Amino acid sequence: MAVNVDTIYKTVLLILNKEQRGYITPNEFNKISTQVQLEIFENYFEDLNQQLRVPENESEYGNRVKNVDNDISIFKTSGACSGSNPFTQPTDLHRIGTPTYNDIEIQRVQQNDVLYVNKSPLTKPTLDYPIYTYENDQLTVYPDDVTSGVATTYIRKPADVRWGFTTGTQGQYIFDSSLYVETGLILNTSFLNLVTGLGATNGSYNFTLNADGAGSGINAEFTVEVSGGVITEIYISGTGSGWVSGDEITITAVEITGLSLPFTITVDQTNIYGLTSQGSTNFEIDTTEQTEIVMNILLYSGVVIRDPQIVQSAAQMIQQDKANEKS
Repeated sequence: MAVNVDTIYKTVLLILNKEQRGYITPNEFNKISTQVQLEIFENYFEDLNQQLRVPENESEYGNRVKNVDNDISIFKTSGACSGSNPFTQPTDLHRIGTPTYNDIEIQRVQQNDVLYVNKSPLTKPTLDYPIYTYENDQLTVYPDDVTSGVATTYIRKPADVRWGFTTGTQGQYIFDSSLYVETGLILNTSFLNLVTGLGATNGSYNFTLNADGAGSGINAEFTVEVSGGVITEIYISGTGSGWVSGDEITITAVEITGLSLPFTITVDQTNIYGLTSQGSTNFEIDTTEQTEIVMNILLYSGVVIRDPQIVQSAAQMIQQDKANEKS
């Protein structure tokens, strides 16, 4: 279960402001939080390696190997490799697991072993017993006639943490809890100004559209309300993806019954999450890490606001916490 980014940000600000230590902006918080999440994430693998060296206990909830593996399991996934030998890994791959060719496991070898393996009829790779090398983030599979059907299990990288916001009338930051999709359209964006006075049949309409022509956006969902024979609201109810400024969307009577005149929506940068401050991404690591997240952010915050006391206190708490976990 993810750790709520708004809870963490407010906790950090509360601790800093209580002692009048300073303030970190959403942009600073996002960068620090992403770094903290990566550090905790990388420690999972070292912790697992360490715990595998000690005798395993039979406790249901105190088995450290199982608990660390559960933390990592959030990021375990699989996906197809693109290209046609060499194959390119999935874009979010962090650590490779087990590659397969048409559901047959591919054995990994080092580059200097390929020559010797190919020389012997007994060890030469076949479609039933393929091998691969892994260099420059690419998988080269042998025999050479493997040109498709390669996939792999892997550990994906955690998504960057993001505390999204809009700006209030007093210049204050207002948390935006909608899910951040970099190339998605911002939820609840209203386009009512484009359809003022357009007639249609009363009712509520929901439909999904892609960008016109050569536009790259797909799967934007719209909700339209019609009352008194005119459109009273039209807004984004599903973000879609792949949208860029300038994409156009044409809506006709196919989508809205009785529409008196087709109209076109032109997407601009204020409509896309990645071009604004809106949309949020929670910490993906387990909720059991909430205390460590706060302490590590405070550690970095002390550096940002140049307060050595915060750095020292946070560092001591982190070291004590790690010692307790591993003792």
